[in-house]
Amino acid sequence: MASRFRNRFRNLGRNVLALSAVSLLTDAASEMVYPLLPLYLSTVLGVSAASVGAIEGAAESTAALLKLASGWWSDRLARRKPLVVVGYALAALARPLLALAQTAGAVLTIRLTDRVGKGIRGAPRDALIADSVPKESRGLAFGFHRASDHLGAVIGPLLAFALLASGLTLRQLFVVTLIPGLLSVAVAIFGVREIVRAKKSANADSIAEGSPSKKFDPRARLDRRFWGFLAILLLFTIGNSTDAFLLLRAAQLGVPVALIPILWAMLHIVKSVASVPGGALSDRVGRKPLIVSGWIVYAAVYFAFGAATSVWHAWALFAIYGVYFGLTEGVEKALVADLVPEARRGTAYGWYNLALGLGALPASILFGTLWDAYGPRVAFTVGALAALLASFALAALRTTAYTAPEAAR
Repeated sequence: MASRFRNRFRNLGRNVLALSAVSLLTDAASEMVYPLLPLYLSTVLGVSAASVGAIEGAAESTAALLKLASGWWSDRLARRKPLVVVGYALAALARPLLALAQTAGAVLTIRLTDRVGKGIRGAPRDALIADSVPKESRGLAFGFHRASDHLGAVIGPLLAFALLASGLTLRQLFVVTLIPGLLSVAVAIFGVREIVRAKKSANADSIAEGSPSKKFDPRARLDRRFWGFLAILLLFTIGNSTDAFLLLRAAQLGVPVALIPILWAMLHIVKSVASVPGGALSDRVGRKPLIVSGWIVYAAVYFAFGAATSVWHAWALFAIYGVYFGLTEGVEKALVADLVPEARRGTAYGWYNLALGLGALPASILFGTLWDAYGPRVAFTVGALAALLASFALAALRTTAYTAPEAAR
C-alpha cells in the first residue's frame, strides 16, 4: 500500500507541482498580512464586527463572481494558463498597496482588487489541476495542492512575526509581500503548461502536457447531481463566515495580539498536514464520507467556540478546525470534477466558487450582526446548526460520477 501511494505521488506531474508552488508563494505573501487586518480594522480604525464581516464578505463575493466568468471563459478558449498567470500577477501587485491605505475604505478597495486576481485565476487553475491527472488521483492532487497552499499560510505569518519583531513597521511589511508575489508569477509563467487531452475512452482520461486542451463542447451539460451538491454547499456556506471572526474570538479569549500570527500559522500547519491524507483517502473510500465528516467537525468546533472561556480553548479549537479543512477542501474540488463532463470543468469550478462566494457575504454580515446584537455564542451556534443541516442533506444526496453519453450507449 505504501509503495502504491508513493508511485501515485510521483505521478502527480509537472502542473500539479508547479501550481502547488505558485499557491505556496502566493499564500505566504497573503498570510503575512491577512491575520493582522481584522485586528487593525477593529482596534485602530474602530470599525464594528459587522463592518469587518462586510469587508471580508464583499471581497470573497467579488472573487466568486469572477471565478464563474473566468472558468466559463477558460472552457470556451480551451486555455487555462493565461487566466491563471493574469490572476496571480494582479494579486501580487495589489497586495503591497496596503502600505498606502489610511482608511477602512482604502483597505476594502485593495482587498477587492486582490480578490479580483483570485477570481480570475481560481476556476481555471482548479480545472487545470483536474485536467492534469487521471481521475483515480484527483483527490490526492487537490489534497497536495491544498497542503502546499496551507504551507505557504504557515510561512507567511511566521515571516510576519519575525520581521515585525526585527523592527519592521506594518506598512513596510506590506511592501515586502511583493517579493514572494512576483516569484509566484514567475513560476506560473515558466513552470505551468497547457494541457492537450485526447478524446476520452469510456473508462479513462488521456492527457498530455504542452498544448491547448480540447475545445468547448456545447452538448456537455451540468446535471442535477452537480446542482444538488451546489445547493447543499450554499446551505453550508451560509453558516461559514469569514475566519476573521475566529481571530477576533481568539483575542477576546485572551490570546495576545503578538501571538495571533502564530495561532494562524498553527491552524495552517494542521491544514497542510491533513490535506494530503484527506484527499488520498477520498480516492479510496469516496468523496461524500469525507465531506460529511468534515462538516460535522466544523459544527462541533463552532459550537465549542461559542462556549469557550479560556485561552487554551482557542488554541485547541484552532487545531481541530484545521482537520475540517483537510477533510473537505481538496475533496470538494475532486467531487466537482467527478460530477461534471470534462469540457465543462472550468464552468463547474466557477459555479462552485460562486456558491462559496455568494454565501460568504450574507454569512459574514449575519454572523457579525448576531455577534453585535446577541454575542459570539449565538453567532457561532447558528453557524454550527447550518453546518449540521448541510451534512445531513449531503449524506442523502446521490453523488455517482458523471458518465459521458458516448460511454453510456
